[in-house]
Amino acid sequence: MLDRVVQLRRRKAAEAEAEAPADDGEKTEPGYGEQIKALEGRIAHLEAVLEGLQDAVHREAVRRRHQIEGLEAKTEPDEITRALSRDARKRGI
Repeated sequence: MLDRVVQLRRRKAAEAEAEAPADDGEKTEPGYGEQIKALEGRIAHLEAVLEGLQDAVHREAVRRRHQIEGLEAKTEPDEITRALSRDARKRGI
């Protein structure tokens, strides 16, 4: 998803650069370059946030997968039998 966002951003920047009129003495709006830089900074920040979110989601998915695998291992019939047998021996039954 991040790759698609970056590609779209780069494509739009390339299109805007190709469509921009050549600097033949025309004055652009004051602050236009500053606005572009501010927007680029915001996009870079959003990309960093998105990467962080992807990392967090991945870590949580891995953690949950390990947790589920552990629970599945504990509920295997052989493991339940062993656990019940250990408990019975511990209680003296």
